[in-house]
Amino acid sequence: MSAPRDNAWYRWDGEDLLLWVRAQPKSSRDAFAEVLEDAIKLRITAPPVDGKANKHLQAWLAKQFRVAKSAVSIESGESSRRKRVRIQAPRQIPRTLENTIQTRTAMATAKQDR
Repeated sequence: MSAPRDNAWYRWDGEDLLLWVRAQPKSSRDAFAEVLEDAIKLRITAPPVDGKANKHLQAWLAKQFRVAKSAVSIESGESSRRKRVRIQAPRQIPRTLENTIQTRTAMATAKQDR
């Protein structure tokens, strides 16, 4: 699963946000960790057993981006720590990511300035 070249760990696909994630299950708390070269590391408390970590990851991301759980889908990497996640039309960008994710509005403004 290859990530986009310009922003190694995320990409906008129309209104949807695609994230390349490296999940760290069984963490002490849920949190965005560091940005790696080609993914963002996410710590989640759920264990990687019977899909619990994936369900927990989807629910936690839905809360962070203020969307319904059904708006967060794992497109690839269901049984891997490396995943590609689609968030349909996120309503907000979490504070911890505000400075790293270029919003659709900022991208549109940059294109108009060219």
